[in-house]
Amino acid sequence: MAREGTDRGQALIEFAIVLPIFLLLIFGLVEFGVLLNAASTVNFVSRAAALLAAEGGKTEGTDCQVLRAIERDLTPPTTPSRVARVEIYWSDSNGNQIGSSVQSYDRTGSLTCSYGGGASVTIPYTLTTDDYPESDRCDAQWVTTFGKFIAGSITFQRSTAVREEPTL
Repeated sequence: MAREGTDRGQALIEFAIVLPIFLLLIFGLVEFGVLLNAASTVNFVSRAAALLAAEGGKTEGTDCQVLRAIERDLTPPTTPSRVARVEIYWSDSNGNQIGSSVQSYDRTGSLTCSYGGGASVTIPYTLTTDDYPESDRCDAQWVTTFGKFIAGSITFQRSTAVREEPTL
């Protein structure tokens, strides 16, 4: 028959062995959740920016709207200050760049964009490569199947994708 004092010591030893493993598992799950949140945020912002660029097409100020959306939509743990460069280019349906034309913005300095009606906005980016200006892009029109039936066929000649890679 075992004495009560030795049982308490055994439980304490078991607890001391299991606790670090348990804490490692809990902290690992929390870190994975933070990583998944950051990846999802960057994916969302990239898709939203690409959609803005595609919808804006030739419209003056489209790039500023894209950069402004990136600044607004990146939330912790991913912050806009960790974005080093934004590139806007003509791409295929998989997001692979077609040709060598690219519009690059580095997150340094400031860029002031003017809109109709005298409104302006300043964003913390500098244009570093000006090979794909807004005037060279096409205007995209989004039509549903029903809209195609009414309006006839529409051919899309270009698509736009934004690729962002945060520095973690």
